Amino acid sequence: MTITHSRSSFGRVLCAMITPFTEEGALDRAGAQELARHLVAEGCEGLVLSGTTGESPTTSDTEKAELITAVREAVGARVPLIAGIGTADTRHTAELALAAEKAGADAVLVVPPYYSRPPQDAVAAHFRTIADASGLPVLLYDIPGRTGTRIAPETILRLADHPRIVGVKDCSYDFLGAQKVLARTDLAYYAGCDEHNLALYAVGAAGCISTVANAAPRPIRAVLDAFDAADTARARQLQLRAMPLIEAMMSAGLPGTVTAKALLSRLGLPAGPVRAPLLPPSPQVTAELLARLEELTES
Repeated sequence: MTITHSRSSFGRVLCAMITPFTEEGALDRAGAQELARHLVAEGCEGLVLSGTTGESPTTSDTEKAELITAVREAVGARVPLIAGIGTADTRHTAELALAAEKAGADAVLVVPPYYSRPPQDAVAAHFRTIADASGLPVLLYDIPGRTGTRIAPETILRLADHPRIVGVKDCSYDFLGAQKVLARTDLAYYAGCDEHNLALYAVGAAGCISTVANAAPRPIRAVLDAFDAADTARARQLQLRAMPLIEAMMSAGLPGTVTAKALLSRLGLPAGPVRAPLLPPSPQVTAELLARLEELTES
């Protein structure tokens, strides 16, 4: 028996791809193409560019557009590309939506404006403005730990009536709120925290947008594959087997960008340095990350 599970047009397993830089700190266009092809070959069904993991706060508008164009050339039209365009400024975000559309993105990922901490009516107005700014579908990115502002479940429910607001990347750690939205809308809901991939998928999410998939795409995909094959015991086993790496990459005090780039570099894949204010991990931390990855991929 196969479980019938709702899927969005963007796929189930999306990688929140890092942005490769050269050793001098410039955008590594060829490296981004190589990494994108690798991730797709290893089972990622879509790619999210210039998100949190993609160091969007420290890449320029021009670099964001160049990254979309380069990755599109590498993976062709078959792989959905979602472009992170979130800024603290509604006008600037709308400009980035248009630029992403021109560069070849299939959708945009938008955080609520950060720092200014707008109330919920202003948050909703921001998202409606962005959704009206281009012809691209919009995924709401609920990550209050970084933005300082929630997208309240009630706000998401109100926004679900907009024809171009089609999904959510959830990093809210509000499992009840996520279920309320899933029960009352047809939005494509994505787990944005790898520890929640299976839990949200089991209650109807479309899939995951995974940072850990940069380094371990096959193990991340295997969890959802097992669930779809109705082998829920194996899905649970695979999710728990991945937890030491998930914890090491995402919950050990360093941003996922830092840990993902450290692992990719050790694997011989394009990554390059992180941009300031981020710093690379110590050799000891990198060795621990590599040990957790080896345990997962060799088990």
